[in-house]
Amino acid sequence: MSSRSTGFTAVGVVDTERGSWSSQLNAPRHVYVTPYIRFGVMPVIVVGADTGPGRAVIEGLIEPGREVRAFVTDIDAATELRQAGVKVALGDVSDDSHVQGASMNCFTAVLITEAARDGRERLFAKSEDQVLRGWASATSASGVTRVIWVHDGEAPRVEVKEVRTVSPHHPGLVEEVVALDDARTLA
Repeated sequence: MSSRSTGFTAVGVVDTERGSWSSQLNAPRHVYVTPYIRFGVMPVIVVGADTGPGRAVIEGLIEPGREVRAFVTDIDAATELRQAGVKVALGDVSDDSHVQGASMNCFTAVLITEAARDGRERLFAKSEDQVLRGWASATSASGVTRVIWVHDGEAPRVEVKEVRTVSPHHPGLVEEVVALDDARTLA
């Protein structure tokens, strides 16, 4: 057995003769154990990371041991985020196949809805509602477990285990999103 201390505790056992593995978790992060990757933090993606709230959320999520991904349309924002250690996907926020591909293997998707209505070019959807429904479909199809909408009003239904909505005007927006990502469950 081994353990790693980077803000979480994980103990994993791999039986190479039988090809089986098990784990015990006591973690404020989403920790997984596989025969190939013994310890790691489940990735979080921020769609719309090139908006004001998106940048703030990214800054709050960046810390050692956490894999943070960003989905942006602005190439300059992509460069800045890469320099900060963030994995970046560059694409059209209105193309749900772009969002789906970027969200693959993420545990949490933070969806900053400002990116669905600001002045950026959107070639695959004509309205904010179409973009948001595309994001809901994309995150469901990519296997995301938890969706955190940063949105005023009612967000589209998402077929994932856990969903929460936080107002972009919430005074503790960043802290709330980080706490929701850190939570073991949102039940």
